[in-house]
Amino acid sequence: MSRLPIPTLEEMSKAQRRIHDEIASGPRGTVPAPQQIWLHAPDFCDVAQKLGAYCRYGSSLPTELSELAILVVGRHWQADYEWWAHARIAREAGLPEAIIEAIRVGQAPDFADQDLRAEVIYETAKEMLETQRLRQDSYDRALAALGRQGLVEVVGIVGYYCLISLTLNVFDVKTPDGTQPFAGVAPNR
Repeated sequence: MSRLPIPTLEEMSKAQRRIHDEIASGPRGTVPAPQQIWLHAPDFCDVAQKLGAYCRYGSSLPTELSELAILVVGRHWQADYEWWAHARIAREAGLPEAIIEAIRVGQAPDFADQDLRAEVIYETAKEMLETQRLRQDSYDRALAALGRQGLVEVVGIVGYYCLISLTLNVFDVKTPDGTQPFAGVAPNR
């Protein structure tokens, strides 16, 4: 499944087992692939997974909007596992399939029937990923649409899921069903 073997419960140190059990008993209900990798550095895993739990379950943003930001990150990094995990969650949260597919293939989605915040989050996430900055006009638009807390959370979600995507790509984590969502899709430019 990955370049780095996932420790079995029997192989885990007390610290690894404590963090494993905390993650599994939390809102995720399981220990996802990135956190399985991070268990090799238990203190890092402990801190990082808590940030992830906030980004995923504690944000003030509706789920479909936070998942939209996560999909933009997954596409940017072409992280197959990340896409596999979050496209399903985005669908379940009500993000239209046409938007999900447009992001997957690198096209600008049509947000005509969506909450204005969806388009703003998409554009803000893309600009941050492509330029590592946010132009003043983009910042002003995002702040007006999302508010201070929402904008800080979008930046945090994008940053956290860059960490997730990089972890998945570096350790070559495959999707459980073998799918490759970005096979044949042009890389980012």
